[in-house]
Amino acid sequence: MKQMHKVVKLFMLSLSVGFFTACADYLDVVPDGVATIDNAFSNRINSEKFLFSCYNMLPNQNDPWNYPGNTNGDEIWWDIEYTDLCNQSGPKIATGDQNTNSPYQNYWDGDRGGKKLWIGIRDCNIFLENIGRVPDLSETERLRWISEVKFIKAYLHFFLMELYGPIPIVDVNLEVNEEPEKVRVKREPVEKVIEYIVELLDDSMENLPDYIEDSTNEMGRITKSIAASIKAKVLVWGASPLFNGNPDYTNFQDKDGVQMIPIQKDDTKWEKAAEAIKAAIEISHQNGHALYQYKPSFEVMSDITKQKYTLRGAVCERPMNNPEIIWAHTAGNNTYQNYCTPKLHPSYVGTSELSAPLKIAEQYYTMNGVPIEEDTKWDYAKRYEIRRDTGSFHKYYIKAGETTAMLHYYREPRFYAHLAFDRSLYESQSQKEDETVMIQNRSGEVHGLRYSASNIMTGYFIKKLVSFRSSSTSNSPSPYTFKIPIIRLVDLYLLYAEALNEVKDKPDAEVYEWVDKIRERAGLKGVVESWSQHSNIPGKPLTKEGMREIIKQERLIELAFEGQRFFDLRRWKDAMHYMNEPIQGWDFRGQKAEEYYEICTYFKDRNYTTKEYLWPLRLSTIIRNTNLEQNPGW
Repeated sequence: MKQMHKVVKLFMLSLSVGFFTACADYLDVVPDGVATIDNAFSNRINSEKFLFSCYNMLPNQNDPWNYPGNTNGDEIWWDIEYTDLCNQSGPKIATGDQNTNSPYQNYWDGDRGGKKLWIGIRDCNIFLENIGRVPDLSETERLRWISEVKFIKAYLHFFLMELYGPIPIVDVNLEVNEEPEKVRVKREPVEKVIEYIVELLDDSMENLPDYIEDSTNEMGRITKSIAASIKAKVLVWGASPLFNGNPDYTNFQDKDGVQMIPIQKDDTKWEKAAEAIKAAIEISHQNGHALYQYKPSFEVMSDITKQKYTLRGAVCERPMNNPEIIWAHTAGNNTYQNYCTPKLHPSYVGTSELSAPLKIAEQYYTMNGVPIEEDTKWDYAKRYEIRRDTGSFHKYYIKAGETTAMLHYYREPRFYAHLAFDRSLYESQSQKEDETVMIQNRSGEVHGLRYSASNIMTGYFIKKLVSFRSSSTSNSPSPYTFKIPIIRLVDLYLLYAEALNEVKDKPDAEVYEWVDKIRERAGLKGVVESWSQHSNIPGKPLTKEGMREIIKQERLIELAFEGQRFFDLRRWKDAMHYMNEPIQGWDFRGQKAEEYYEICTYFKDRNYTTKEYLWPLRLSTIIRNTNLEQNPGW
């Protein structure tokens, strides 16, 4: 009882209230069946439960409504007239309802869809303080578990930094008899937070496994490749415009006058980031990570269908069959996939709810590998007109003889692999290639508006998040379960190209190499060749500024719908431009082609301002801990 009394008195640095952690709050996070710390670390089985409770505090990227990178940006939209969806935390943020009284997706206090990440960090500290006394745990396993929990602790700090910027560093738990001023923790400058996270990640890597040998029981556990990749991303954030030379935060200081975010740019941060990314790529390659390629086991299919399976499978194939995935969350269900799945069988009463806005469809390249507004051979001015003749190029993309928008013709393969639209073909393994489902999305049709809240709003189904292994022949959803990856190898390739481009005076072959690897897999020529032959800005890849723009668009395309765009737009300081654009799509109420293919604006006047680059702390949190500063503008 003495040990239990001591542990319950541990102060977890509750940043939301600044008071002591209650016994009930503590017991809420002890694994089921383990009532005390003595029991939690009395043997290997119970301590492993505590280990998994630390894992369970990781934000879930497979949650469409409560993970910050999903429905709270401008990439994924929903039926705005459907009240139940509009009350979700993601849509509330996307429509501009974030606030300080009761913030949505509050990962600081654990509210409105956000996890209590500070409790997760507290649990990590408890684990690290007590794992040394488990009697029946081998030293090899003990060291591995310590490394895993150090990683989790670092990642939770990183995730909070991505949302809030400067945060407290909680390296150890304090007891309740500490001086009051020590209990009221302060936010640390971003540079100090980054330094701490990197040191913790470096420390964690020593005893992590190179790869997961027992994929059945351990897939999702932390490896060296994961830790190296997150270290790279942390340093990229430190080098990016939001946290590196941002004059918007000139007056963002704590009560002691300490500058919270650097206002002077330091280019050497990109050099450090480039080194870390290169190391992460090398470690990942050594441990078997490579770009995914779909290899049919027995099916006879066209090269185009194989390519579409490859481009979808890079995300929706399970890690054990997909060397491209470096890290995918252990948690996940089919909810997200079901929200993206069209009514693929006539008797299926359900329907998709999530869709991509028109501007996302427009961000994909033409078949020549350049933006649609730059392609000298693609008629940008007539993109919203309709046409019937598909031609041989579209045999496996659009149903022959059908009418759809000019915007859908002669686009790059990722456009057809990631999106489905009216009169497009929706491939799946459960159907023969010549029997592929045609999407019919006009009002009254099988995939369109049939009754209230039965349709997607913008006209673009998110095919990328639906596995091609999911059945399209059953009369109810039959999804192939997978987890959306947190990190794919292509993420590192594009980060490396971005960092190299910032380090060098002008882009060179080394910069192009990492982008061209991804473009080659997508069926496109290299950037220099594509722009020189097909763009009205042929010299764009030859300048630092032009190549920066190309790399950004490649990330927005290749990593679309994977929870990355929201974070990239913020670290680049591009969010104010993109988030304030209207959400548009085709008129889902239209029955005839000429009625359906009218541009409708479904949401506008977002009024995304500088303050939203950092999320607000709850007002009551600021009142109770006077050492905490609110983020600028809130």
